[in-house]
Amino acid sequence: MTAEKTIDNLAKSTDFSLVLGGPLFQLLRRAHLTGDALELLKQRILVISMLAWLPLLVLSVLEGTALAGSAAVPFLLDVEVHIKFLGVVPLLIVAELVVHERMRFVVKQFLERHLIAENDLARFDAAIASAFRLRNSVLAEVLLIAFVYVVGVLIVWRHYTALATTTWYAAASDGGLRLSLSGVWYGYVSLPLFQFLMMRWYFRFFIWTRFLWQVSRLDLSLVPTHPDHVGGLGFLSNTVFAFTPLAVAHGGLLAGFIANRIFYLGASLPQFKIEIAVVVVFLLCIVLGPLLLFTPKLAEAKRTGNREYGTLAERYVREFDTKWLRGGAPPDEPLVGSGDIQSLADLNNSFEVVRTMGIAPVTKEAILRLAVATLAPIVPLALTMMPLEELLKKLIGIVF
Repeated sequence: MTAEKTIDNLAKSTDFSLVLGGPLFQLLRRAHLTGDALELLKQRILVISMLAWLPLLVLSVLEGTALAGSAAVPFLLDVEVHIKFLGVVPLLIVAELVVHERMRFVVKQFLERHLIAENDLARFDAAIASAFRLRNSVLAEVLLIAFVYVVGVLIVWRHYTALATTTWYAAASDGGLRLSLSGVWYGYVSLPLFQFLMMRWYFRFFIWTRFLWQVSRLDLSLVPTHPDHVGGLGFLSNTVFAFTPLAVAHGGLLAGFIANRIFYLGASLPQFKIEIAVVVVFLLCIVLGPLLLFTPKLAEAKRTGNREYGTLAERYVREFDTKWLRGGAPPDEPLVGSGDIQSLADLNNSFEVVRTMGIAPVTKEAILRLAVATLAPIVPLALTMMPLEELLKKLIGIVF
């Protein structure tokens, strides 16, 4: 391969981004709400969040459903809607910048670490180009919008997630929800905007998973003795740090959902243990699941490493045994200070690295971090079960 080709490949992989593309990104650029590298973060958060939340406040005030007493669930006391538009939506926007900054160099690592064989560089470039085409697809975002309105709003929200009581946005009736004016904006502007931002992230996860699947099918040059214990793919486990804001966003979304049902429908936190577990498992699957695509290649590299280093170790220890224990060493060669012993120790360390090599670039720290980030917004709801003072006593008792 020429030096120019290597530089070209590195440049393409350096520019890899899951978020710098698509019709919405181009629209935000024309509206001067973002730059080429996702600048103007505060302005973007303010405009999008207020577009979803502020009209609801104004309309609910005009309709008299903003304050307690005017509806079973007044707007100002609707925990779910405030968390959704003032907490989760900003996190979804912040996550774009975090993912862009932290993951733009991840793909470059495949080349810098010489993991891609020279004869597979063309296929590697093709995988990057294919990911970019999907990321920039107009049709994909149009289909996401259609899905949000047809499934997300008309089916899921109206029949499964809307509160079954009179609220600021709707009154329950035999024919279903009867929307107020603020409910119309909520159901057909604010909620679809939120759901589109969420679905767009799931689509990006699909792009990332598809890209890693294509890379995992290449002829990867994995090194069983690499100190990261996963053949040189340890850098992939760091992607969990990029997706942490999304985990917090999902936890916040669930916390708002649960809080409304505790405060207004008489539910209790333990009733939602299954939902909490499902969300945690879901986040682990979409963030860490794609990394498991490398398991077959890592398992093969480990088997090969065990066989090859086992053969090497067998040869070395037999020669060491013959030389130092069976009289093979020259009479004038001192044992003390001999490099043979250090080499034997180094070989033992290398063989131990191969023996303990993992078959997935996933760490316990990554799993724990993702789970904690998801559960953190839900923890305050424990105060609905017992006073803060009693909760602190129990925590202190557990720790000490």
